[in-house]
Amino acid sequence: MSDHATPGTPSSSHANRLYLTACSGVVPLKSRQLGLQRLSQAGFLLENQDCVARSYQRFAGSDSQRLADLNLLATMAEPPKLILAGRGGYGAMRLLPHIDYARLGAQLKASESLLIGYSDFSAIQLALLARCGLGGFAGPMLTDFGAQHPSGYAVREFAHAIAAPRRTLQALVPQQQSGKGEGVFWGGNLSVLSSLAGTPYLPDIRGGLLFLEDVGEQPYRVERMLQQLHLAGVLSRQRAIFLGDFSMQRQIDAYDPSYNFEAVVAELRRISGVPVFTGVPFGHIHDKTTLPLGYHASYQADASGWSLSFDGYPTVAEGSFQADALLAPPLESADGAQPGLMPSA
Repeated sequence: MSDHATPGTPSSSHANRLYLTACSGVVPLKSRQLGLQRLSQAGFLLENQDCVARSYQRFAGSDSQRLADLNLLATMAEPPKLILAGRGGYGAMRLLPHIDYARLGAQLKASESLLIGYSDFSAIQLALLARCGLGGFAGPMLTDFGAQHPSGYAVREFAHAIAAPRRTLQALVPQQQSGKGEGVFWGGNLSVLSSLAGTPYLPDIRGGLLFLEDVGEQPYRVERMLQQLHLAGVLSRQRAIFLGDFSMQRQIDAYDPSYNFEAVVAELRRISGVPVFTGVPFGHIHDKTTLPLGYHASYQADASGWSLSFDGYPTVAEGSFQADALLAPPLESADGAQPGLMPSA
């Protein structure tokens, strides 16, 4: 692990401020309510709550409304410490040409804010990494915290990842390749990432550790997206590729049932020419870890499994929230109001 400087401790005035964004699909009512209540119980001061209640066509508001959620951050005297996506779906790509990258990137870097989400929110994270070098976190969104029974593993991983300046993730998953190396750990949802190939919003990471996950795609579609990244020169520029969950249990090829995810991974190894490791516990699954994206990482892998060590990413102040409260049943006051929620601007 390299000796990167640990980011400074944030001021208490914004250490537990959590700003909500809704860049993609409509946030379901029940998960919205439960998520807001649990985050508030945990001690987060919630801002921009109204955005997760919007609905326009299939989106959580019009393009201009969803864009305003992001660009408003660029004008704040002191941005919040955490910026959390409401949910995935589709719609974030429509915003990319209109984000004020220079101002937004400078603001969030200066405040060492944590940009957290996955799925369609990968488009925002990838674009910010490409245009202004701003990293983020692949981690749970409002809908994950708003599940009827949130994952204890996901909550513990989230709490540890955003508070510890260094962390190591290990997986005892048999691997076909071995090795070690280091680089920028980056990536996200494969569908989103491949759709950005050839645009200014896909980072040009050389010697990186590329992470990919997806859901609901046939094996041939997964391979087609990987082939697109191969033809764009993205895969061969990486030092290693890490695969998360692709939810392939029910995805059976209609022409050849033997053409499965394992066959796709074998083809990925062939075309990329770099080591490919599987079993990262992240994706559209209940029990997910939290991964720094756009920051330094190192890895070691052999036949028994792999380990990933991360450092150099921003963190929240220790004690700024109560992780156990993210698993507790939501509380309500006598009048049914949600305790601790800040009024929206």
